Amino acid sequence: MQVSVETTSGLERRMTVGIPAERIENEVNKRLQQTASRARVDGFRPGKVPMSVIRKRFGGSARQEVIGEVIQSSFYEAVVQEKLNPAGAPSVEPKQLDEGKDFEYIATFEVYPEVQLADFSGISVERIDADVTDADVEKMLDILRKQNTSYQNVERAAQNDDQLTVDFTGRIDGEAFQGGTASNTQIVLGSGRMIPGFEEGLVGAKAGESRTLNVTFPEDYQNLELAGKSAEFDVMVHAVAEPTLPELNDEFFARFGVEEGGMEGFRAEVRKNMERELRQAIKSKTKTQVMDGLLATNEVEVPRALISSEIDRLRQQAVQQFGGANIKPEQLPAELFEEQAKRRVSLGLIVAEVVKQNDIKPDNDRVRAMVEDLASAYQEPQQVINWYYQNEQQLAEIQSVVLEEQVVDTVLQKAKVTDKQVAYEDAVKPAQPAGAQGGEAESSADE
Repeated sequence: MQVSVETTSGLERRMTVGIPAERIENEVNKRLQQTASRARVDGFRPGKVPMSVIRKRFGGSARQEVIGEVIQSSFYEAVVQEKLNPAGAPSVEPKQLDEGKDFEYIATFEVYPEVQLADFSGISVERIDADVTDADVEKMLDILRKQNTSYQNVERAAQNDDQLTVDFTGRIDGEAFQGGTASNTQIVLGSGRMIPGFEEGLVGAKAGESRTLNVTFPEDYQNLELAGKSAEFDVMVHAVAEPTLPELNDEFFARFGVEEGGMEGFRAEVRKNMERELRQAIKSKTKTQVMDGLLATNEVEVPRALISSEIDRLRQQAVQQFGGANIKPEQLPAELFEEQAKRRVSLGLIVAEVVKQNDIKPDNDRVRAMVEDLASAYQEPQQVINWYYQNEQQLAEIQSVVLEEQVVDTVLQKAKVTDKQVAYEDAVKPAQPAGAQGGEAESSADE
């Protein structure tokens, strides 16, 4: 087998592979002999068909099968011989297919880049720390009560924190617009869920009352067709209900799976969950800074084939998040995922090189600790632990997370790290990317 390789541009390689005619013909003859033993041809008994007839009838298809198999096997042999690491499947162009002559094809493909890691000392990380205080726990108890608020209808005028059941119809320049109509929808006054002026305009309303509200959509409203426009809403109030907070009693505690220990037991469970959330938030924010630092200090040429594969994965994930919605992955524009895909592939290449150069392997004790931490959130932790260790795929995901944590630890040993004490609330608050906006609301009046 003859192999020659040329670099066409960047990571792309053009490899010419020549296969001796003898190898092709021997394989074709073997295939035809196998066919002759079982072929059924009119006028001949099974197994007695002359080879000339077999070759005439089946020779072309046998040759195509053999060539396909030889391309696959010889490509693998060639890249091993030339010490190449292909990133994605090759594009194959046969050059010589004539029977009796050496077979030759050209394979064009990208290779993985060689990653030269920059010194980790060029990475700066602000590592936060926080504690869960008694005041934080009390605040969380208040939040849990508010999340479980019940509402009772009242005859009085509506005030902030009341829940109203309403119908509304919106118009712009006298014309109804898409998403501006709703029936029997519930709105909590003062929640800020609706566009400015909508909730405020219903304060003082009573059940059975109609009101006309004149409001203006914000300039940065997510629906650009409505942004900055004035609208008029006719609102019919069907019911006014006041909030009632649940008591902190055994019935309330049972909703969260706490059956014993009363108030102190519930408070301890809440604190434990808050501390778990805090640990995860600190890890996540530290990891994000480390990964951003690795990207900023290491320039990597990324194979287009890997980006395309990652875009396909992101498309699949997006369709799943949409719940199917009669959307096929290929209908989503690749440009939507280009930047994210390139970041993920680049990080994957860099992190893999960190793992390789530092000979990092998942620490079994840390894997066990992470599994136990996840399991502690369930009523039967041991069952969850057993499930992870009996499920190779799920355990592999935990091992992957632990491996990334060990990469972060490796970088932090040499990076410029400053420690900062913050409040619990600030520590668990998600980092907001620049330009991030909330999702589309249920109706256009919903901010």
